Amino acid sequence: MQADSTPRKTPEDWLIAAEPEKTRGRFKVFLGYAPGVGKTFSMLSEGIRRRQRGEDVVIGVVESHGRKVTAELAARLEHVPTREIDYKGTLFQEMDVDAIIARSPQVVLIDELAHTNIVGSRNAKRYEDVFLILEANIDVLSTINVQHIESLTPRVQSLTGIPVRETVPDWVLDRADEIVISDLTPEALVTRMKRGDIYPVDRAERALANFFRRGNLIALREMALHRVTRAVDRTLDNYVKRKQLGPHWSVSEKVAVCISSRPQARDLIARGARLAEGLGGELYVLHVQSEKDESADCKRNLEASIKFAENLGAHIIHLAPGKHIASATAAFITEHRITQAMFGRSALHGLRKYLYFLAIQRFLSEAPHVDLHIINQEIH
Repeated sequence: MQADSTPRKTPEDWLIAAEPEKTRGRFKVFLGYAPGVGKTFSMLSEGIRRRQRGEDVVIGVVESHGRKVTAELAARLEHVPTREIDYKGTLFQEMDVDAIIARSPQVVLIDELAHTNIVGSRNAKRYEDVFLILEANIDVLSTINVQHIESLTPRVQSLTGIPVRETVPDWVLDRADEIVISDLTPEALVTRMKRGDIYPVDRAERALANFFRRGNLIALREMALHRVTRAVDRTLDNYVKRKQLGPHWSVSEKVAVCISSRPQARDLIARGARLAEGLGGELYVLHVQSEKDESADCKRNLEASIKFAENLGAHIIHLAPGKHIASATAAFITEHRITQAMFGRSALHGLRKYLYFLAIQRFLSEAPHVDLHIINQEIH
């Protein structure tokens, strides 16, 4: 009997074969809180490591801003030539999207995601170029500073007094497969600035007196860390849903305030908002629909409470009651991995007191991982 000379597959070979075919590039963003924290350096370093592992890596565009170390790293990778565009008699260099797609590398490095392209380019914004490249099944590594995220721009401008002209919609970062923070303490960043590592020394002095004030840097760093935490939690949410894991898998705190159509609901929402703020978590306001809500007074109370919650930035959730209000609430809290639940309790007597505690017991048995807060309330 002739021996089979076909080489046996290793477990790693079987894993690769079992993976679904990749149809879209992976999008990785290096996020910083200020110029000079090392976003482009980190992106180039990863590109070089992947090139050394045998991947086909090219640079679409990298801005060195005169920084010698950045330029030296960029010189170690292949550059796809930029496109020259004539605008009002002046020649500008822009990233050539079509050339990158035609070159078809495995990975392309694209600096400054918030960049606005010159008139005459294929797209108005660089992030639009990035999505075309991702659709061509090419991985993209890119960079952005926190002040260019659209929802944070007003806060940054108010904080620093410096206008931000180029922004990226939040949904662009929400589509990133991975967000990595390029972090550096404000003290270390100021030291780099004073040495002239970021800007020439004469320009550095002006920057340190304006955008790079220590208080600004601390606040900007906190914004960037919060944005990365949000991305991590979203990634975990997707993983938990895909793997159908338990409700105890959670990164950030989520506070759910369960309200009725009584006027006391607003006090309960305010208390929940303070708890969410203290924990650095998200606030949810849950209302389970009931026949008792049909009266004119109850409708007015509920509308006022919901408006109050919206003004506090809460997620408003209306739940169908099903057979039991407690079960409907527990099901939502378990599915969405709520960590803190808050219920109001008025002075109850007799049968109503018994039914209230029976409902609480049912809720706890069906949502055992949540921390429950029962708040005594006065009836107005």
